[in-house]
Amino acid sequence: MNGRKYQFLIVGSGAGGATLARELSRRGQEVLVVEKGKHEEKIGTFRDALRYFDANPLTRMPAKSKEGVILWRAFMAGGSTVVTAGNGTRCLEEELAAFGIVLDEEFAEAEREMGIAPIAEGLLSEGSERIRWAAGELGYRMELMPKFIDPARCRRCGQCPLGCASSAKWTALDYLEEARGYGADVIYGTMVEEVLQENGRVRGVRCVGPHGPVEFLADVVVLAAGGLGTPVILQRSGIESAGEGLFVDLLVNTYGVTKGFNQAREPSMPLVDHEFHASKGFILSPHVNHHRMIRFMEAGARGSALPTRRLIGIMTKIADEPVGRVYPDGTVSKPVTERDRTRLQEGSAIAKEILVKAGADGASIVVSKPQGAHPGGTAAVGRVVDGELQTDVDGLFVCDGS
Repeated sequence: MNGRKYQFLIVGSGAGGATLARELSRRGQEVLVVEKGKHEEKIGTFRDALRYFDANPLTRMPAKSKEGVILWRAFMAGGSTVVTAGNGTRCLEEELAAFGIVLDEEFAEAEREMGIAPIAEGLLSEGSERIRWAAGELGYRMELMPKFIDPARCRRCGQCPLGCASSAKWTALDYLEEARGYGADVIYGTMVEEVLQENGRVRGVRCVGPHGPVEFLADVVVLAAGGLGTPVILQRSGIESAGEGLFVDLLVNTYGVTKGFNQAREPSMPLVDHEFHASKGFILSPHVNHHRMIRFMEAGARGSALPTRRLIGIMTKIADEPVGRVYPDGTVSKPVTERDRTRLQEGSAIAKEILVKAGADGASIVVSKPQGAHPGGTAAVGRVVDGELQTDVDGLFVCDGS
């Protein structure tokens, strides 16, 4: 038992946890952040990523749902912000406005702090330039993706989803370091298992750390362990309504082989086509996983055999149905529904059309297995938390994608 009692204890140091830690600590509150992962000193390569991505410890294959959907997530300081593509698009503006929630000022503040702007033209590869041209010729609209990437620091290595070795990309580590500067404590390598309660009021958390079991006390506990992590803690703490309604923004990557150009030298997902989002539920964005082992993970032997230096690709990402579930033992059920499959197929068909027009061999096209990287919905407002994001346990809140 740590003898100190904190005003706020935050579980997780990703986008939600780090932002909240900064905002509270800069206001003089006593804050403790408990992070399952480590503060990684070296990032940006496939070998590095083996340390922090959720994977089978023996085979190193990525975690999957019971139905075989690949679930990409990372355990580390800064959370999944460290392994994003650096995209900074606004979302849910109309939906939130329908509830009287207008976030124009908050969006603008975040965009200023994170340096969000359309990707610099000079960072586009020949492959993406050809994809943009081909899309236009076919009547589609590929636009520059808004990014929180500093073009002056970007080395165009194409490894954004493995972590940015040149620190060109904003991550939640920036906010976490600010929180520490304001006096917040951060503990790494410690997994929260359960929320401590007494008479319907939160007391703290029970964890397993580097030296064994440990408990931390706090007046308020905020879970920000992500759409797969938070519901596990909630269920183990007696909140059985958590875990249902999982979505993961299902995606597939469609690849094609060219006669000599590629997308190897650019940030991931530099362009985006939003025109089908409202009507058909998917977006398209140029993207290639450059490491053969990652392509093996997502597309088997055919994916691994694709020649990286002659490869172009487009990601189809959909708004999938929230029918998955996270169980108390951490296992996940996430099926691909009929509607999901239709959206993925419609998107990948257009992706193939664009790739062939751009110069890919139609006979070379490979489509990956379904996968997801944005888990959420598992502690929904109105079902698990109220309008203030508080659970039925007084002083226990949720602040993440769940």
